[in-house]
Amino acid sequence: MAFCHTLWTAGRWHHLTMGRNATTSKSEDGRGRLEAALGHVFSDKNLMQMALTHASAPSGQNYERLEFLGDRVLGLILAKEYFYRCPDDDEGQLSLRLHALARQSALVEIARKIDLAPLIGVQPGMDVSQNDSILSDVVESLIAALYLDAGMEVSESFVRRYWSFEIGPISDREKDAKSRLQEVAMERGLDLPKYQLVERTGPDHAPQMTYEVYLNGLAPVRATAGNRKSAEQQAATVMLENLTASAQREKGNTGS
Repeated sequence: MAFCHTLWTAGRWHHLTMGRNATTSKSEDGRGRLEAALGHVFSDKNLMQMALTHASAPSGQNYERLEFLGDRVLGLILAKEYFYRCPDDDEGQLSLRLHALARQSALVEIARKIDLAPLIGVQPGMDVSQNDSILSDVVESLIAALYLDAGMEVSESFVRRYWSFEIGPISDREKDAKSRLQEVAMERGLDLPKYQLVERTGPDHAPQMTYEVYLNGLAPVRATAGNRKSAEQQAATVMLENLTASAQREKGNTGS
């Protein structure tokens, strides 16, 4: 009986080991596919792993610090590209172009192009395929990972491969709330809007961030969301509404 039990246990153990190997192989295939999409094979595989790990995952390090760096690296790459591609644009026009390509919806589009969702490590039962915040954060994290692993040239190559640098006029439909607010402020001779983190609450894997937007001549506006970009966009939307209402009041007073 003991011999049969030993054989059964060994058989079960062997079966489970095969299952783990199959899972590992599938994961490695996915990361190999991602490296092909990125145009770079990582020397430091831990960087790629970190860039793909959400704070809810039980594996320790996550992508939050990389996302912080990637946001800045992407901004520099986009700014440099448009600086040379649009020599006749002034600072305000360049900023509008940059914001159009750095906004969340643009990053989510890239994430879907390279099929990122299945590779992101999260807590069990969590579906990220429709979570725009996580998808956009991971794109920025991967840009930072590329930068740290291989330098700016490789990061720029990835961005040039997937981002479409439009050099024609920017339509109002293409502008997000922050871009429109900046444009309106410039048209009225106001200082550029300033955004500041007021409060952060909640656990690391599900934070709530409150940001405030300042624009001279108007009361500050606050908005709370699960990430910085969404909170700033919401605050900018309300500030735009306040600017419109203020302009209508001024027009009414002038008419009377």
